[in-house]
Amino acid sequence: MEIIETLKIPKSNGHYSQCIKHNGILYLSGQLPINPTTKIIPKSIEEQTDMALEKIKLILNEAGSSIEKVLQMRIYISDIALWDKVNERYSAFFKDHKPVRSVIPTRELHFGCLIEVEATAVIS
Repeated sequence: MEIIETLKIPKSNGHYSQCIKHNGILYLSGQLPINPTTKIIPKSIEEQTDMALEKIKLILNEAGSSIEKVLQMRIYISDIALWDKVNERYSAFFKDHKPVRSVIPTRELHFGCLIEVEATAVIS
């Protein structure tokens, strides 16, 4: 098992790793839509979705993988009414690739975020 951390995303204050590599699989922790440079959380669900997915992409690239190798996504949203907008951005991000996915509506997320995403991917 190997812990993978990228310096492009600030280290968490919590007790978890950004990514763990084990037997050719990458397990990524949930990513909130907080800009890694400015620490700003975008206002709209569309911008928050883009930010969270871009952070997943960044970690995958740092670990030697890519979004085309994502096996599974878990998406937590603060209100199921946001789903259509999230799905639109998600579809544009992944294009023809369709990882298996779960969408989990929840009341609220940390720091008032509207979305959090986590991923499992292969590395080759």
